[in-house]
Amino acid sequence: MNLPKLILASASPRRVDLLRQGNFEFMVVPSGADEIDSEDLSAGEIAQINAYRKARLVSKRFPDAVTLGVDTVVALGQKVYGKPTDMDHAERMVSTLQGKTHQVVTGVCLIHLRNHRQIIFHEQTNVTFRKLTSAQIRKYHELVNPLDKAGAYGIQEKGATLVESITGSRSNVAGLPMERLQAELAAFGILQPVVR
Repeated sequence: MNLPKLILASASPRRVDLLRQGNFEFMVVPSGADEIDSEDLSAGEIAQINAYRKARLVSKRFPDAVTLGVDTVVALGQKVYGKPTDMDHAERMVSTLQGKTHQVVTGVCLIHLRNHRQIIFHEQTNVTFRKLTSAQIRKYHELVNPLDKAGAYGIQEKGATLVESITGSRSNVAGLPMERLQAELAAFGILQPVVR
């Protein structure tokens, strides 16, 4: 079996779309790794540890490929937000974020087990929400399922109704910091094909 050189250890449709837009050839193998959440760790540490756990688990099955593990969290001050547990939790999350600037932090881990190579990093993007009413938040959640999204929103899914401004990588807010990732993948020998 001729496997691609890159394995995405995530079933996130947003990450799949971003890699496809970058013209990368890859295979999707969701990791199923348990994610940690700790008040003693920063958003960057949590995202990096979770990304490592996902990549490590899948890389054991595909030691000759480069495995990409990713985790995204939202932080407001010291408080870290992952995915909401239900719709009420989602509404409370966005209510807390409305009218404020928060950070979207994505941890990335690349592992090539056979070559004993690994890199872990995180990217941070500042996102400022508009002032929103409870009715506006509920309306947004009627249009977009928040339960699979850190911070209970998706920038690529009607995010303009919530977001006033973004400072930093927009693709990072969608779950994959493509600018940095492209350079790191190239260092691992994963190059984008030239599109003619």
